[in-house]
Amino acid sequence: MLLFAFANSTFAQFGFSHEIGAIVGPVAFQSDYGQRYDFATNAGNTGYGIGIIHYLNFSYRAECNCYTPETYFNDHFKLRSELSYNKTELQHFGKWVDKSRTSLFADQLRAMRGSTAVTNVGMQLEFFPLSIRDFSSTIGAWAPFISMGGQFSFYDPEVYSTLGPLNTPISTPIKYYDATTNQGGTVWSIVGSIGTRYKLTELSDLMIDLRWQYYFSNWVDGLNPDPAVYIENRANDWNVWLNFGYIYYLQ
Repeated sequence: MLLFAFANSTFAQFGFSHEIGAIVGPVAFQSDYGQRYDFATNAGNTGYGIGIIHYLNFSYRAECNCYTPETYFNDHFKLRSELSYNKTELQHFGKWVDKSRTSLFADQLRAMRGSTAVTNVGMQLEFFPLSIRDFSSTIGAWAPFISMGGQFSFYDPEVYSTLGPLNTPISTPIKYYDATTNQGGTVWSIVGSIGTRYKLTELSDLMIDLRWQYYFSNWVDGLNPDPAVYIENRANDWNVWLNFGYIYYLQ
């Protein structure tokens, strides 16, 4: 809160205004659990995400209650900062764990469980094709946008089997031998999103956006089979997050 107060007083002197908000929504985590391109996997490995967001609005000056000099950048871009958290419970879905399969391998896959909790902090630059000034002055207006940015993430995975300790012939499929961890870590990621705002009142907006986040690690879910042998698991972890948000303009 002290840092935010300092930023508010500092950036206002340079012709910015501020917006704060909150986001929440479902997160589909794409990982080494489950079958690729499978609907049951995508639907089953879905968790939740929450976050707080802050925007620098370059088109409006809070200290004088006036618009900034009109430039293309001021009227079409905002800078978004974010602190968010998401958690997903994970397990294997798809044809390899179908009830018709009765092998030890299938039993081991069905018994594997996991989760990952990720805390993200980062920034995105949002581009609004339509005028931000026109949107700000029109209640009931829509403002579509696209964005791109980066985040630094802290992840905390958990992997276990209901058959017993991992890395034993009873509990663990061969592809996951020495390929699991319950150790947390940090990772960089890139994020991109597409969405829109709706002008609810003079000082508040509703927002919806669909985000894709790609982590530069394959350990975020706690699983990492040898990618040279198991090429179906060679991709790093990533997720898709559908955000619903409320944004308030500070003056």
